[in-house]
Amino acid sequence: RRSKSFGYQVLGFGSGGVAPKFTIACGGTVTTSGNFKIHTFTNPGTFTVSQVGDVDQVSYVVVAGGAGGGGCQGGGGGGAGGYREAKASNDCYSASPLLGSAVSVTASSFPITVGNGGSGGPPSSPGNGSNGNNSVFSSITSTGGGGGGRGGGLPASNSGQPGGSGGGGGGRAESGGSGNQGGFSPAEGNNGGASRPAPSPQFDFGGGGGGATQAGTNGACNNAGDGGDGATSSINASSVTRAGGGGGGAEPNPTATSGQGGTGGGGPGGPNPAPGGTANTGGGGGGRSGPGASGSGGAGGSGIVIIRYKFQ
Repeated sequence: RRSKSFGYQVLGFGSGGVAPKFTIACGGTVTTSGNFKIHTFTNPGTFTVSQVGDVDQVSYVVVAGGAGGGGCQGGGGGGAGGYREAKASNDCYSASPLLGSAVSVTASSFPITVGNGGSGGPPSSPGNGSNGNNSVFSSITSTGGGGGGRGGGLPASNSGQPGGSGGGGGGRAESGGSGNQGGFSPAEGNNGGASRPAPSPQFDFGGGGGGATQAGTNGACNNAGDGGDGATSSINASSVTRAGGGGGGAEPNPTATSGQGGTGGGGPGGPNPAPGGTANTGGGGGGRSGPGASGSGGAGGSGIVIIRYKFQ
């Protein structure tokens, strides 16, 4: 009887089973949520893996820097930084609908790039907001947002620029910039809205910058376009929306309305300088509203990189 009992333990029916192996890594600001470790990078750094677990995948959110809004009255909103996300096969958080493929890691170091936001457009020509900068983790690159076009009326106004999400057109009769410049599937962002059509009365209403899940809206007769909404994820244990587009700016008249920033850090259209996108969300800056033609657009918000994996 004793020999049979001992045999069962040797075969693994008792305490002799093989223990699971988990990933061990360092870098960034480290927090935990249940059995998962989360590394958050708000500045450039290095994600260093010293041991790879039985599941070699990690979850991630990579958001690029948002773009600046257009300068001068009626500037277009800045496009949000590109948004990319994936979830490892053993992960369980509530993710955004923009899920791509998880990254498999090895025992090595991975440089992290966190894109800065673009500067707001100056009032002088050309006056477009600057594009945001890319964010990078391993094989994943998110594209900086596209700058908002300058306002100020024809022919000085400009189209929104392409980017992760496109910038809104500035002034009158200017197109929004295209989104998903990286050509990814699912798309990293959406198009910016166009500025209002040209016919009289001659007021400038910029289009809204594109967001991660929604295009920016077009400027109209008495209101500038709103920025597109961003994407919501609980990868870092709380529900956060990122990569909203900036709102368009309006030339003042008694009924004029500036565009609202998209949820996820987009700045609204506003006076000199227009409000900027929120830091570490990749939100686009707001387009400049009047009075006067000498104001600047809002700066884009910086990006963020978040990496998550099971550690116990």
